[in-house]
Amino acid sequence: MSNSVSHSANRRQMLMALAATSASGLLGSLVAPTRAFAQNYPSHQVRMVIPFAPAGPADIIGRLVADRLTQALGQAFVVDNKGGGNGNIAADIVAHSENDGYTVMLLPSALAANAALYAKLPYSLTRDMTAIAGLCIFPLVLVAHPSVGVKTVPELIKLAKAKPGVLNFASAGSGGGAHLAAEAFKVATGTNMVHVPYKGTGPAVADTLGGQVSIMFASYPSVIQQIKAGKLIALGVTSAKRNAGLPEVPAISEFVPGYEMISWFGLVAPTGTPAAIIARISDECATIVKSADFLERLKSEGGEALPLNAAQFNEFIRKETVRWAKVIKDAGAKLE
Repeated sequence: MSNSVSHSANRRQMLMALAATSASGLLGSLVAPTRAFAQNYPSHQVRMVIPFAPAGPADIIGRLVADRLTQALGQAFVVDNKGGGNGNIAADIVAHSENDGYTVMLLPSALAANAALYAKLPYSLTRDMTAIAGLCIFPLVLVAHPSVGVKTVPELIKLAKAKPGVLNFASAGSGGGAHLAAEAFKVATGTNMVHVPYKGTGPAVADTLGGQVSIMFASYPSVIQQIKAGKLIALGVTSAKRNAGLPEVPAISEFVPGYEMISWFGLVAPTGTPAAIIARISDECATIVKSADFLERLKSEGGEALPLNAAQFNEFIRKETVRWAKVIKDAGAKLE
């Protein structure tokens, strides 16, 4: 009897050992292809969608990152500019693309605002896309035409309050960063200025230079030469602290406590893109945003690094979507 029990116990131990070995083998067979998949990625070119036309800040940053990723991963990251709809056209394309890792998008802060600006969108930023990495931030520069007669933010506020509805401000289009920065400034300072939207940064800057428009919240690259030439007066920057590219220009928050309006860029992919691929690209982006040449290029464009991994950037996007919604609600900003 004891021999039978012993034999039965040994048999159970052997079966348990075989089961454990089989489970281990199954797990290994599942994990191994995932690792190999990530190691072999990419096997062909990757499309990087940029939601704006060539030559703007998004295009400059996107192409710089695409070039670095091409060098690091050994396959071309090909830029595909899909402008229009304040970035919504590109976002819709990417949101409904294959989630195989071969479509990524440079995400601008404008898309975090669009959910509150548009009554209905064919995609959801938080549902249909997943973060890869944060890349960089850019403040805007508040500039005035010399004929306005102001050289500081307090002087602008005083003049705007003395002449409500007389001063106007240019933007590259309704709902964009420049428009929302100005609307938030109006709310924070209790001033009334008239919005003049243009179709692009170039025409907006041109009319500000010509004096047809009083002020503009402009991107650093679009006005830095005009500031240096004295053709436009830099009143302040929209970041929480002074910008390294314009250290003599105060932050608007020095006069308007709590005011901060920055543009930012990061990389995203369609939801469902394999986590191993997301991690691989994210790791390379972390190296890129810390590199000396990238940081120097950012500084020359008035920007700073935003070194966030996938999880951190996902949370950043969520918070920014909530923040922009509040800015838009408080300002009563509308598309014109």
